Amino acid sequence: MSAPKGRQDSADGQSPRITDVSWGTMTVYTLGTGKDFKLYPGGGREWDWSETGTRHEPGIQPADVQELIDHGSQVVVLSRGMELRLHTMPETIAHLEESGIEVHVLETGAAVDLYNKLAGTVPVGGLFHSTC
Repeated sequence: MSAPKGRQDSADGQSPRITDVSWGTMTVYTLGTGKDFKLYPGGGREWDWSETGTRHEPGIQPADVQELIDHGSQVVVLSRGMELRLHTMPETIAHLEESGIEVHVLETGAAVDLYNKLAGTVPVGGLFHSTC
């Protein structure tokens, strides 16, 4: 599978499963292989941090998760990276909770496991960082 090119949506409305993750690379069913992903019910795309100016600190911003909300995520899984270096702004957690969304912030391996467990059972979205 090659790197994803922009957004792809699936016809079945399911959140795409992550089939493999290792340092610096992830493979997502129907989307291909890339470094970081933004996934949601019905599709996903590569997560380009430069769109919102995201950095490890202060971390994931409310603007980063808005697309997940817009695509109907009822649960959101945010990865902290393999070495827990990616932070999440408190405003991001508050924004998700105020939107009535259950949120989990975990190390990437644990985040992938939880996301895959939820995919197909609830409308789940997530942001996944495959390095530090």
